[in-house]
Amino acid sequence: MTMALRAMTRLAGWPDLAEARPSCGTGRALCSAQGEIVHFHTDHDVDLHLTDRAIRRYEDHLKGATAVRMVPGSRWVTIHLEVDSDIDLLLTLVSVALQAHQSRPLPGDAPSPGCNDH
Repeated sequence: MTMALRAMTRLAGWPDLAEARPSCGTGRALCSAQGEIVHFHTDHDVDLHLTDRAIRRYEDHLKGATAVRMVPGSRWVTIHLEVDSDIDLLLTLVSVALQAHQSRPLPGDAPSPGCNDH
């Protein structure tokens, strides 16, 4: 079982997430009532949709994590899954994303135009 499939299997049981086709057309996605949260693009690469506010709040931690790649100006972060702790990081960040998207939207937190898989 690939790392991405292991992560998706763990997240599929979360009540706030449902499987959907990703808007980018690549791989599989999990969505909440507020929109797309996670795109599983390859066996190891996952894009996670955060809000501007969440990225600003956790930016130092995100930049310090070797598994995380940030694209300037994007509200999506890419997580490269190599070891079990990367899956744990993804699960934590999905929880952050769900909370961020469920809170009252602020200017700049509009839906992101697309994930990092381009």
